[in-house]
Order: sequence, then structure tokens, then C-alpha cells
Amino acid sequence: MRVPIDWLREYVAVPTDARGVDVAAALVKVGLEEEGIHGGDITGPLVVGRVISKEPEEQKNGKTINWCQVDVGDANGNGEPQGIVCGAHNFDAGDWVVCVLPGAVLPGGFEISARKTYGHVSAGMICAADELGLPDDGSGGIIRLSEILPGVELTPGQDALPLLGLDRETVEINVTPDRGYCFCIRGVAREYSHSTGAQFVDPALALAAKAPTATGSGFGVEVDDQHPMNDNLGCTRYVARIVRGIDPSAPTPAWMATRLTEAGMRPISLAVDITNYVMLALGQPLHAFDVDTLTGPIVVRRARQGEQLKTLDDVDRSLFAEDLLITDAGEKPLAIAGVMGGEDSEVSDSTRSVLIEAARFDPTSIARSARRHKLATEASKRFERGVDPELAPAAAQLAVDLLVEFGGGTADEAVTDVYTPLVRPVIELDADQPSKVVGVDYTCEQVVSVLEQIGCAVEQPGDHLRVTPPTWRPDLTTWPDLVEEVARIQGYASIPSIVPAAPGGRGLTDAQRGRRIAANVLAAQGFTEIWSAPFVSEKSFDLLGYAANDVRRTTVRVANPLSEEEPLIRTAVLPNVLDALRRNVSRGQHEVALFEHGLVIAGPAGRAPTYPVGTYPGAEAVAQIEEAVPAQPRHLAWAMTGEQDHSGWWGKGRSADWADAIAVARSLADALAVPLQVRTGAVMPFHPGRCAELVLANGTVIGAAGELHPKVVSALGLSGRPVGGELDLDALVAAAGNPQAVGLSNFPIVQSDVALTVDSAVRAGEVLETLRSAAGAELEAIELFDSYEGDQVGQGKKSLAFRMTFRGHRTLKTDEVNQWRDAAVSAAGRVHGAVQRGA
Repeated sequence: MRVPIDWLREYVAVPTDARGVDVAAALVKVGLEEEGIHGGDITGPLVVGRVISKEPEEQKNGKTINWCQVDVGDANGNGEPQGIVCGAHNFDAGDWVVCVLPGAVLPGGFEISARKTYGHVSAGMICAADELGLPDDGSGGIIRLSEILPGVELTPGQDALPLLGLDRETVEINVTPDRGYCFCIRGVAREYSHSTGAQFVDPALALAAKAPTATGSGFGVEVDDQHPMNDNLGCTRYVARIVRGIDPSAPTPAWMATRLTEAGMRPISLAVDITNYVMLALGQPLHAFDVDTLTGPIVVRRARQGEQLKTLDDVDRSLFAEDLLITDAGEKPLAIAGVMGGEDSEVSDSTRSVLIEAARFDPTSIARSARRHKLATEASKRFERGVDPELAPAAAQLAVDLLVEFGGGTADEAVTDVYTPLVRPVIELDADQPSKVVGVDYTCEQVVSVLEQIGCAVEQPGDHLRVTPPTWRPDLTTWPDLVEEVARIQGYASIPSIVPAAPGGRGLTDAQRGRRIAANVLAAQGFTEIWSAPFVSEKSFDLLGYAANDVRRTTVRVANPLSEEEPLIRTAVLPNVLDALRRNVSRGQHEVALFEHGLVIAGPAGRAPTYPVGTYPGAEAVAQIEEAVPAQPRHLAWAMTGEQDHSGWWGKGRSADWADAIAVARSLADALAVPLQVRTGAVMPFHPGRCAELVLANGTVIGAAGELHPKVVSALGLSGRPVGGELDLDALVAAAGNPQAVGLSNFPIVQSDVALTVDSAVRAGEVLETLRSAAGAELEAIELFDSYEGDQVGQGKKSLAFRMTFRGHRTLKTDEVNQWRDAAVSAAGRVHGAVQRGA
């Protein structure tokens, strides 16, 4: 919202020496944020000049220019006439004009200097309106001051900036959705008064007193509507006034055009400009209809199936059943109420009789229509925030007065006012409630004073207040709204900033500590942490090769997704990491290692009833809602591509492979002191021959890692042989529990190697775990150091060599170590059919 300061002064006592920054600072105190200050952007000499002579000169290109001598007094420093070349022709010798002299800067950073053109040295310009950022009267020619400033005594060399209002400033503010009443000068003036204590004069009061009451002979208006979504009428007030005999050629007065321009609107025609002026002044959007195009009463109703309307922006629009319409006799649509009018009834250059509409429409209805038709107009912006229903007669009266004064029209005595009063809420408030919420001691007198200052009616039985908000504040519906107003008007700066003391004895939870350890482990290995939105598309399941019955396809669809292309909540983090990997590779990165941890959906969502907002449905209902929410564990995923060991002058490097992906999982488990088993797996999106399942000691599978399947690599648009993995981080951290430090033994270790022959299908990891469990408590470590398949072990067989390390709390004997080893080998034989080689 742009607020010209000179216009603001008409409604509130802004000091004459106050600048834009002062007004903006005052408005910021009451919550109206400054967006910018406009105006005052012409610098240097802009003066009044009197044309002494004008000599037309025809050029070779057929264009005629004028070589002029202009008296600019002493403004040029020598008192001599100023020689200026001008291409416009709508002026003559003797006219008073506006001259900009060398050294000045016009809007847009256009610097003026003396330069040679058309055989003359032109020392400045004779200015047109658009060159100074003023509204053009349509002629596109030179400003003639005697026409726009009749009766004003002019002097050559006189400063033209104040004469034309070019020294005025406009403050632009950001109006929040709950402060719709500030989308007008009246509302901003009220807030300036709250901030500074300056006297505010409500312009609507005198207009409302002057406005005649409704008569039975006014233009017919019927409201035939019930809001389809709630009990509110779509139109609760409709005031219609008619002005006849308007001069179609009557221009918009210069002062009004200037104010509209300063407020950010383009002057169009007298009738339209008056409706816009009233809207900006008072906050009531108006619409003007050509009375001669209307055949019957105006009927406000909802749209019917198949109805069309060509709006003022020259677009044919298909109407929706919820659209509130202004119609002629209930049949022909004239406008989408509160949004935009139609072409058929618009005011034109031939309009002589105008019907002024001042209405109050349901905010929800207007907001939905504006969004359905993608029409965010100045009117809809105000209606959807709530317009004061008591304002319509005053706004219509102001529009009628201006049409009569500047359009030469005559107002009909008959007035139409269809009004269904809204029930105004009465809010209960304890006088000490603002102090309890804000933390500042407000007296009861201060609370009552603030509420009355913003327009509330306050009944005060003791310290318990009954507050009725003003009609222009539909945002005040509950006692916290009133508390906020008290804090705002009393001043946010008076609220002390107190940092609460941190409670002692609290630190990170086990889960938080585990997540930080995991992130630090991966960061230390060169991985970069990313964050991605937890949403995926249905297509991503196919790209990753999930089977039709894969549980990872079971997810939840978001009712209002950020993107229609990704409406599902993810069931795994790896798809998002792979997408980030692909994007980085496509940007020219060759070695990329990324990881992310975040929540996923695990299992289907249940169904729970919905309840109205603002009321507590009860513990049983809350339990139903919580039960319907699916499990949401936190997963950690990683992916990498490119070289793991870099090549260079020292030799050839090594690309990351499936073993590196598995090593990441092992390092995470080691950091959390969790025993982790690794066994052969076949889990998409990994290569079935280069994939490992990650298993806890209790047999719970918590994830998988390995090389991506070639089909997945191709589908994702990647290249090479990327690797990655994903695991349930919550499960891994929970398995860590509270690990205890183990003391170091001073006794020596004893190592014993064993080679076992097993079937090729037997997993090495399972054999290792069998050996570990059967070897006894003195087994400190066991590792697979060789795996062989070939002629020496026979077809369908493989040899697995393990190194077993024993240590006790005393020096161990060879016989007892052999005994423990043999027991482990015997268990492997029973469970896996293993045969010890060389035995």
C-alpha cells in the first residue's frame, strides 16, 4: 500500500516538517512494516519558464522541430533567455512552461546537459508530464502551467518542484492479511494516530451523516443467495446510488490523478478514477455500471452451470457454481462480485448515467473466486480481508459528490440500501490477562484506553471486560487478539527482552547423541550432508525397481502437496540422495559422496475422524488420531560415485565399489559399538551380486548397501557404477544402548587360523557368526581373510579361511585354545556342513 504523505495529512495531523522516514518510523511502531519511500527523485534546477519565441524548423527527415527562446529568470546564472530545441507543438510564445536546466536529473536517472542537436545547442528541455513522472492528460504534449494552475501567479525562474508537487513523498508499507483496514489512507491515518497521538479525523463520519437513508423508489436490488459453504450470506450489504447527466468528456482533476499515480494506480477516466480514489481513501471498493445498459433490477446470486462472462481484462471466463455474481434482472451476468466487472456494462466514453455500487461481500467467497480465476484485483484484495459493512453509504456518498462536482451530473434522490446486519462478537477479557500474557504490567485503565482507542465498545463490570470490536476490525474475534492490540498500541519496544535461564541437568538424548555420532563419522570420511524435502513421485518407485508388492510402495499422499509431481511422503531416504547425486554429477562433479538422515513412512496410515478447529475433541479422539498416524522411523542413506582413491603421478586410482558402501555401514556400527552382521542380499535398487544386508545381532535386518543395479543407474541418468546404502538409524542407535568400556588385558593373544570347505551357496558371514558363538568367551576377534573357489576345492564348493584371536585374564595354553577352536569348527560342521581343510 502506497501512502502519499500530503493525502495522509488530510485525515491526521502529520507535522508539516515530517519527512517520509519519520512517517514510516511511526507506522513501524504499530506493526506496519516499511517497504520503501518514493518521491523526491528529481534533483537540480526545474523551473518555471515563459516562452519568448518559437521558430519552427523543418528538417531533412520531414520532422519539424521548434527553436525556442525561454525566459527562465536568473535560474541559468546569467539572466539571458535559454535556447532550447523542442519537438512538441502544443504551445506558443507567451505560454508558461516547465523547464529543466543542465545539471538536473529526471526520474530514471536521466541526466540533463547542454548538447548540440538539429544545428543548435539545446540548453535543457521544455517538459511534458510523463517526463516528470506525472500523469499524462492524454495530449502527450508540453505542460502549460496556466491551464493546470489557473489563477496562480508565476515568475520566470521560480522553482517548479513545489508547484507540481514533485517534492512530495509517498511511503510504501506492507499490510499483513489481518490488517485489511489499512489498505486505505483512512486506516493508515488511524494507525499513525495510535502511534504518535496525532489528532485523527475520520472522513467517513461526516459522509455517513450526509448520506441519505434508503428509499423505496431506488434502483432495484435483490440478494438471492445463501453461501454454499457456510451460513453466511454472500452479500450482506448493497448500496446503489445513481448520478445522471455526467459529461463524458469531463477530465479527472489533476490533483486526483496525481494522488492516484502516487498511490500506484493509473488514471483512466473520471468515473473509474473516482471509484479508485474512494477505495484508496476509505477502503471501500466501488464499481460503476452504465445505467443505460441495465434492463432490470440488480440481482446478486451464484453462478449457474455453463454461464460465461467476458471480464474487463478481455478474457472469456467459465463461471463456477460458487462464484458470486452481480446480474442484470437475475439473468445476464454483469460482474464477478468483488473481483472484476464485465465488459457489457462497463463505463465507456459515451456513458452519461452511472450506478455506483458500494457493497460488502463475504470474504471467503471473494477469496475463492479470485483464486479460481487467478484474478488478484485491488477490490478482491480488500474484500477477502473484510470490508467495514457500515462504510458503504459513506463511500457511495463521496463518489456521488465527486461525480456531481467534476462530472457535472445530478444525483438521484432515491437510494437503495439492502442490508443484513452481521452479528458482532462480544469478547470476554479479564483486565489482567494482557499483563499475564505479555509480561508487562498494564493497568486496567491502560487496557480499557487502548481498546477504546482502536474503536472497541467496552463494558466494565469490575476488572472483567466485555468488549465489542469495531465493524472495521473483523480480525478481532478472541481475547488473545485483544491482548495483541494492547501490546501493539502500548509499544512493542516496552516489552523487555529476557532470556530464560536454561534448566540444569539436561543434555542430548541418546537418540540425538547417536544421530550426531553417525553424521560426524560420515563427515569425517569425506561425505557431504544434504537436506531434501521428504516427498517423492510415484515414478520414483519404478525408477528404483521396486516390485509391485514391495512394502516401500505403501505410503501416504499429501492432500495439498508443495508440488503435484511429488505428492507422496517418502518411504526411504536413498531416492532423495540419489536424486541429489544425479544433479551434482550433471553439474560436472565427478567425485561425489552424499548422505542424509531423515524421517520416512513405514506402513499404511489409518483412518481417523476429523474435528473442527479451535475445540479440543477429547483424549479418546486424540488417541484415535495418533493411532492412525503410521510409524515414522529415521533412516540414514549414503551414496557415492567416482574415485575412492585418487589417481595422480603416484599411480592409478581406485573407483568406489560395493565394499566401500558396506564399509560405511560398518564404520557407523563401530562408532556406536553395535555388532553388525553383513550377509549377501538381493534388495533393489542394488545389484543382486554386489549387495549386502545389514543385520543386528538379534537377526533384525536394518538396511542394505552395495552397488546400484545397472537398470537403476540407467533409469536415473547416472553413469559408471555408483554405490550406496540405507539403514534404520533409530534401530541402530537403539541397539547401542549404553555401551560400557572394556578394560585392556595385559596378557598376550593367541591366534589360530582355520580353513573350512562349504557349499558355494553358504554365506561367509553366517559361518563366521557360528564360529564366533561356539568359540567361547575368550574369543576376542574373528575375521575372514581369504575366500577361494576353484579346482582345489571341487565343483560347487568354496574355501573360507578365518583368523581367530583369543585372549583371557591369564596366559592361555595351546591345548585349551585348540579345544575352543575345534568346538567352533565342529559347530560349523553341524550347522553349515563345513569340513576343515587339511584335517
